[in-house]
Amino acid sequence: MLSRREFFHLAAATAVATGTTGPFSQVMARQTLTQKELLAFEPLGQVTLLHFTDMHAQLMPIYFREPSVNIGVGEQAGLPPHITGRDFLKEYNVGADSAAAYALTSNDFAALAKSYGRVGGVDRMATLVKAIRAERPKNTLFLDGGDTWQGSYTSLKTTGDDMVRVQNQLGIEAMTAHWEFTYGQDRVKELKEKLMFPFLAGNVRDNEWQEDVFESTAYFERGGVKVAVIGQAFPYTPVANPRYLMPNWSFGIQEAKVAKRVADAKAAGAGLIVFLSHNGFDVDRKMAARVSGIDVILTGHTHDALPSAVKVGRTLLIASGSHGKFLSRLDVKVGNGGVTDYRYKLIPIFSDVIQPDKEMAALVTDIRAPFKKEIDRVLGKTDSLLYRRGNFNGTFDDLICRALLEERDAEIALSPGFRWGATLLPGFDITVDDVYQHTSITYPKVYRTEMTGAFIKEILEDVADNLFNKDPYYQQGGDMVRVGGMNYTIDVNKGIGSRISNMSLQKTGKPIEPTGKYVVSGWASVNEGTEGPAAYDLVAGWIEKQKVVNIPENRNVTVRGA
Repeated sequence: MLSRREFFHLAAATAVATGTTGPFSQVMARQTLTQKELLAFEPLGQVTLLHFTDMHAQLMPIYFREPSVNIGVGEQAGLPPHITGRDFLKEYNVGADSAAAYALTSNDFAALAKSYGRVGGVDRMATLVKAIRAERPKNTLFLDGGDTWQGSYTSLKTTGDDMVRVQNQLGIEAMTAHWEFTYGQDRVKELKEKLMFPFLAGNVRDNEWQEDVFESTAYFERGGVKVAVIGQAFPYTPVANPRYLMPNWSFGIQEAKVAKRVADAKAAGAGLIVFLSHNGFDVDRKMAARVSGIDVILTGHTHDALPSAVKVGRTLLIASGSHGKFLSRLDVKVGNGGVTDYRYKLIPIFSDVIQPDKEMAALVTDIRAPFKKEIDRVLGKTDSLLYRRGNFNGTFDDLICRALLEERDAEIALSPGFRWGATLLPGFDITVDDVYQHTSITYPKVYRTEMTGAFIKEILEDVADNLFNKDPYYQQGGDMVRVGGMNYTIDVNKGIGSRISNMSLQKTGKPIEPTGKYVVSGWASVNEGTEGPAAYDLVAGWIEKQKVVNIPENRNVTVRGA
């Protein structure tokens, strides 16, 4: 039997040989991408930096739709990464139905997905990394930007152990973190001891002992250059995630401390200074303008995928996407004054094109084997495209909200604006694995409570300020909280407390009154002691009852000022 890859190549060859024309042959011709073409790169300079970030425990090839809406405010408005769709294609001179358009935008996603297939898979990433290391054995440094240990069934059940095994097998040489901390500070310390490389998070401090919890900087020699890698964990971890999971640790941006680390690295003779960051792109753009001496910022947290480096002064910002969908390669030439030249490529990991690495494939099989029966259990089917990414809504989020409303008999549903979670194409089965890709957290309880209209507005206003504050240092990343059962208007350019208006119930159209009381269901509360069923169990049970789901595009949020 032909594999999918063999079928594509045979079909393309047959179309050429017989002179076949038309849409089918055009689609098949697109599949002539090769692993060699993806790896094609003219080496430059002494150091090759490889980077991925925000993998969210995705071991297997998946589909992943980039956002159709990614709004920037203030000085960030209209700048990458805050451009999407056709504007993105124009900015980077990308063809509308090309492989790059499929990888980098949401345009015609379902149609192009049928042509280009799945992306990612750690066995495919391993193949690319090994090939680049073989080409540049003494020059390559491979770095992980964090959000690696969380986001799947197996990562939740093994509390991150599966991903540590994968990282060690990949040959990661340093990492930083965010969602890793949601396993609790004791578990993070346990897993850190299993790593075969440094866990860098220089902005995490023990409040009791008044000392740094983790190393801040690691040094490497590549191509005769001393490279300093400075790690920065997500600054708002105890705010965006439960404080009770890390009660003794403080975080923060700590710009002055970063500047000192850079100065210390220069004093130690570093010729190349790399900031391995989980700040988020806009935060790192501001930091690059304010902290001198950083040569490269490998940014993470906001899941942005940009095919070119963004230069701020002398600093290069690299955004490598998420979900194991891309591998970044940055070659730099280093002189006495730092980087004198560079060459960059964001490599999309097209799963059907890249030969899986046998050793990594065997490890993935071993990790998933104990859970395979449950992972593969089919809950239902989708007749619509299910995705998560977008500033205000995603269809999988809407599915979750429907489940919350119906299973908890609520008037309004609230679901967090998480950016992780794979995409399902129309006609696909929905498995337990798929549900966990959107709900696998250590604080999954689905609450049911009564809230006033004023309090609901306060929640929306607070999240909106986290997302749309014009000062990037006050942005916490993530997307807007998703809502079910209600409508509202948001003006992204207004100030805190005045962005949200026109709140109403969807069923009746009646305004949500400030003093009115409403039954609300939600999940992922950061409050300790929250009671209710786990979100993954509730959502899975709801899908089983529906058998087939059809979630139309959401129209309950009116956006102004963008």
